[in-house]
Amino acid sequence: MKLATFTQDDVTRIGVVDGDAIVDLAAAAPDLPRDMLGFLEAGSKALHAARAALDGAPRLPLADVRLEAPIARPPKFLAIGLNYADHVAESGRDVPEHPTVFNKQSTCVAGPTDPVHLPRASHVLDYEGELGFVIGRRCRHVSRDDAADVIAGYLVVNDVTVRDWQLRVPTWTMGKSFDTHGPIGPWIVTADEIPDPHQLRLRTWVNDELRQESNTKELIFDCFTLVEHLSTAFTLEPGDIVATGTPAGVGIGMKPPHLLVAGDVVRIEIEGIGQLENPVIAEPEDTARIG
Repeated sequence: MKLATFTQDDVTRIGVVDGDAIVDLAAAAPDLPRDMLGFLEAGSKALHAARAALDGAPRLPLADVRLEAPIARPPKFLAIGLNYADHVAESGRDVPEHPTVFNKQSTCVAGPTDPVHLPRASHVLDYEGELGFVIGRRCRHVSRDDAADVIAGYLVVNDVTVRDWQLRVPTWTMGKSFDTHGPIGPWIVTADEIPDPHQLRLRTWVNDELRQESNTKELIFDCFTLVEHLSTAFTLEPGDIVATGTPAGVGIGMKPPHLLVAGDVVRIEIEGIGQLENPVIAEPEDTARIG
């Protein structure tokens, strides 16, 4: 299934995408939670109930709704750096012996078509097309062999990065967490529909220019290895998102660098999942706020 969060007539709820339409689960299965985090926390019973509700349920045209970030505020938004050998090479680094883990603050989350802000604080803005996975079960000390059982599904991530803020200190959180710098979606494809997450073509375009083209088989540390590694240290919870890293072709690695500017459009597509398409705009003046 393709699990989506969508808004229609100013009301946001969850549904299942079916071709160019969506089944509103609030109508088809009213006993289910109305938000994605609650749905994932409800576990396999919720998944079974959603599947059972699809037969004969009315559909809404996707063109009549707005797709939102599948999980508006994930409990944790974790990401992995330097996880494709070609990206390690273009970064001038050594291949890591262990996963390079950092946080993206959950307030950076944006939807699959939302604008990405070129921040007032810096214009050194870059894209990173990535496969993300979503945790479906609370877990700790998960072996690699059991890791697939705790993954609810997969989505596309743009790990938008403010490069000067990323590289000015050893930890990357600030440069990775500006508001709007975590587009995710367009939905969560449940794990049963992705037989092998490590055989997926990944491509990124900027203004229709192909910048990144790779395959998740090139991951240094694959999804299951990452679950084992992360869960050694801390509990993973339903709704946690892990972005698995980006291949070569980022703007800062080009000669000369090709960084993002206002007016650019970044499109990231992963085979079997879908695509994000986010315009870049100057950060609006009204982002300064207290309260």
